[in-house]
Amino acid sequence: MFQTVASPETGALVSTFRDEYIQACRWMLLARTLDEKFASLYRAGKIHGGVFLGRGQEALSVSIGVTLRKGDVFAPLIRDLAGRLAFGEPVLDAVRTFLGSALGPMRGRDGNVHRGRPREGVLPMISHLGAMISVVNGMLFARRFKGVRDTAGVASIGDGATSTGSFHEAINQAAVEKLPLVLIVANNQYAYSTPASRQFACRNLVDKAIGYGIEGHTSDGTDLAACLKVVREAVNRARNGCGPQMVVARLLRLCGHGEHDDSSYVDPKLKQSPIGRDCLKVAEEQLLQQRWADASAIEAWRSEAARIVEEAVATVQREPAPDPYQEDWGALSSGHLLEAQHPPPL
Repeated sequence: MFQTVASPETGALVSTFRDEYIQACRWMLLARTLDEKFASLYRAGKIHGGVFLGRGQEALSVSIGVTLRKGDVFAPLIRDLAGRLAFGEPVLDAVRTFLGSALGPMRGRDGNVHRGRPREGVLPMISHLGAMISVVNGMLFARRFKGVRDTAGVASIGDGATSTGSFHEAINQAAVEKLPLVLIVANNQYAYSTPASRQFACRNLVDKAIGYGIEGHTSDGTDLAACLKVVREAVNRARNGCGPQMVVARLLRLCGHGEHDDSSYVDPKLKQSPIGRDCLKVAEEQLLQQRWADASAIEAWRSEAARIVEEAVATVQREPAPDPYQEDWGALSSGHLLEAQHPPPL
């Protein structure tokens, strides 16, 4: 996936890709470090609710975040911490939501996987079973009605979600309306514990794109360079009026469905196969191979990620939890409407 410098123009392209690759690697390192901290806090009883790690899916996820730009829409899922961070989510947003801080974007009142900032294009997850595709469609429709151009929206799902009715209805709508939607499918081989062989009969999930009349792309989800190339191409085609795009990346989640799950059902042969590679290790090896970074630089990035995470957790642990007696339980997004209807007394 790497280019060889053969001219000044090619050299500039390689330099640009190198910078993007390094940036993506650092986001992956930060996401992995933060995920591991959440797992530790969960085991210590400090986090209520589920903890779902993105281990093994960071390369695909981060490719979304570094490709999208301000004004775009991103509907991340439970394993998209790398993409969230790369798209601009502050580390404090994630930590505050998991630890239930009243200062977080959801003010400590919602489950830890439902955080987001819709006005900034990051959608809080309703469900990971295909429901977010139609929400992205709605936001893209709103932009169309307002005359907004040069925008794109990404909905991230897993292989299991492609078996749901919400997937069918939303992707069909996007295809008919030619919305600038990019559907990113992380084919991690299991819908919780149900293997892919019991989910779909087509040879490859990307074949489903043909039935909806949209363009399909495939990628090695363990290879950051491949993910960056394919996701960028899909987003650019959607943004430039080519209609919905579907990207299917083959990989393996290198952990259980959640921290409550030991993943004993995963076929050991998959873990030893190419799709069982750790995308973060692969990315670091490619950095060293291309001499874009040395071992000391990677270790420095790792130390910096650990410092950022530890400082964020220490900050949030000193913050107040919600007070049920003082909390206004109206919807967060409609509080200003209530004030307009019932202004406070002078």
